[in-house]
Amino acid sequence: MKVDWVVLDIEGTLTATSQVHVVLYDYARPRLGPWIDAHGDDPVVADAVAEIRELGGLPPAAGTDEVVAVLHGWMAADQKIAPLKTLQGLIWEKGYADGDLTTQLFADVAPKLRLWHAGGPRLAVFSSGSVAGQVASFSRTTDGDLTALFSRHFDTVNAGPKREEPSYRAIAAALGAEPARIVFFSDVPAELDAARAAGWQTVGVARKGEPFGDADFGPHRTIGSFDEVDEIDEVDL
Repeated sequence: MKVDWVVLDIEGTLTATSQVHVVLYDYARPRLGPWIDAHGDDPVVADAVAEIRELGGLPPAAGTDEVVAVLHGWMAADQKIAPLKTLQGLIWEKGYADGDLTTQLFADVAPKLRLWHAGGPRLAVFSSGSVAGQVASFSRTTDGDLTALFSRHFDTVNAGPKREEPSYRAIAAALGAEPARIVFFSDVPAELDAARAAGWQTVGVARKGEPFGDADFGPHRTIGSFDEVDEIDEVDL
């Protein structure tokens, strides 16, 4: 069975969860306040800060320290909240551009992405991290610049929550693809459930040592490594 699109999660699927929760979070955390203060005239930053104040229950005139306290709380709880992801993405984008950050991919990832890309199906990403952060993360990896491999990027802003079926319907519409000709790889069973409900093909990625490594993937085909899928047309419903 052939597919037109391969859509990939990042955290826990292409990279270790620690790449985000330790490396990237630790890089962004002390830079949030300085970034807000230095880029207050940037409409993207200003809109994000206004939304943080609203969602965090802060007064409109709340200062940077109060805004950052809300952001740190969301990060500690691993909340996938859009304005947080926007600011993190901007900070990470500069970090990658400056050479401060490098994405550590699982060893089986880059060879398989290159094989699939050369074989016909187009590649896309659906991650809770912002589109800017996604592109930056693939620009500097342990396997070089992989940005050219991906045709589209989706996040919770331009698609919707990752555990809700309508998000996958929106992505299929944006790709102009039949849902049954899209396959989604993720380490999170609830995300796979939502994609499957939208008519997509699904593959669970259960990597040893990752948070969902021992999860019950139910009806979803499950692999421990991309090496277990030699050709993309082996992916089955």
